[in-house]
Amino acid sequence: MTELAPRRLVIAISSRALFDLDDAHRVYEQQGLQAYSEYQIEKEEEVLAPGQAFPMVQKLLALNDKLPGDLGIDVILLSRNSADTGLRVFNSIEHYGLGISRAAFCGGEAPWRYIKAFGCQLFLSAEGSDVRVALDNGVAAATLVSSVSIQSEDPQLRFAFDGDAVLFSDESERIFKAQGLSAFSANEDAARKNPMMGGPFKNFLASLQQLQQALPADNPPIRTALVTARSAPAHERVIRTLRAWGIRIDESIFLGGLSKTEFLRAYRADVFFDDQQSHCEAAGDHVPTGHVPHGVANAE
Repeated sequence: MTELAPRRLVIAISSRALFDLDDAHRVYEQQGLQAYSEYQIEKEEEVLAPGQAFPMVQKLLALNDKLPGDLGIDVILLSRNSADTGLRVFNSIEHYGLGISRAAFCGGEAPWRYIKAFGCQLFLSAEGSDVRVALDNGVAAATLVSSVSIQSEDPQLRFAFDGDAVLFSDESERIFKAQGLSAFSANEDAARKNPMMGGPFKNFLASLQQLQQALPADNPPIRTALVTARSAPAHERVIRTLRAWGIRIDESIFLGGLSKTEFLRAYRADVFFDDQQSHCEAAGDHVPTGHVPHGVANAE
């Protein structure tokens, strides 16, 4: 069985993931910190446009109105900005009515060190180096790499996950990378009744399930999907693993090597997490996508 999930789901997000700060970031890269600070202060009354993760965060926070008092969702802002330059970010949070009240403005330092202090189960950022450190410290994390921010009228929140090296460990993927598909298939057939070890997003999925169980079953506000390149007979170990963990996932799509992009669009994913950079690049033009730099595919 999976370990008991915390009663509150706590998600940390960087300012560049929540809002579109591309123009300001270009100023920083091309002209330096002082010019960036002046730019942000000059424009602090201008509301920032939503970023890649904005629709997901908006839907998550709206769920607090439906959850019982002992459950809830907290979103924490973790930013490399100083409090001074971060005023524009908080002005934008207030403008959109987002229920975000906790933040750490780190004045140019990496904010990942506050992830565990806040009790976060997920960290979303535009900085790959911060994401890798969060993963190394046992927190589910992803670098947002998509080029879209989908505003949907549908209040349902749809998460999609890759399997190996995301929900599950990369033990099977290592065999595939080293020995090929035949060896992978033979291993999965031999180990079909042996549950896999958990990957970096196992506990986050367990936390989502806890929320699902507390929300209405009719027209559920949260839906989850596994979207994996696996095919039969390698599907059996996946099913038995989730069963052993005591975790239910709403949809399981076994693609047998087909591209995931059209299936993610059909599912209408609000966010998709995958460890393979190529899969993320393909999906990122169509659905918000987080690259999980974990496992053998990211060891080079």
